[in-house]
Amino acid sequence: MAVKDRDRFSTATRIKLLGEQTAARVYRSQTKRQARRSRLTSRAALLALVLCTLVVALAYPIRQYVSQRAQIADLQRQKQQAKQRVEQLRDLKARWQDDSYAEQQIRQRLHYVMPGETGYIVIDPNAAKQSRADLGAADRPWYSNVWDGVDKSDASDQ
Repeated sequence: MAVKDRDRFSTATRIKLLGEQTAARVYRSQTKRQARRSRLTSRAALLALVLCTLVVALAYPIRQYVSQRAQIADLQRQKQQAKQRVEQLRDLKARWQDDSYAEQQIRQRLHYVMPGETGYIVIDPNAAKQSRADLGAADRPWYSNVWDGVDKSDASDQ
């Protein structure tokens, strides 16, 4: 036993023992880290799979929800425009119920005059010249236009 005790207290034995203990601790810590990493990686992969599944499962309903909200907003806008149009038409109907407004519109649109009045229509000379220039082929009979078309096509062949 004396040899064993002496070896136990020698510096070389202590250093060797400390080195073995340290190596064992390092090895244990590395295996624990690797074990933690592998569990964390699988958890992360599972979490990513669940999130992807949720995104895929919820993508279509969310798209439908957004499109329906847009459609609802569009229909509300159309409803508001229809209400405004109804109000305008009600106002117009109420105005036409008034005899003086109806008489004014008849005189203005149909150029009616009351007995004893003289009616005048003023024509803008520039508008008359422009309308004649625009008409061109409309002034002539239809068969003249057809014959001119035949002449033009025959001239283009030559």
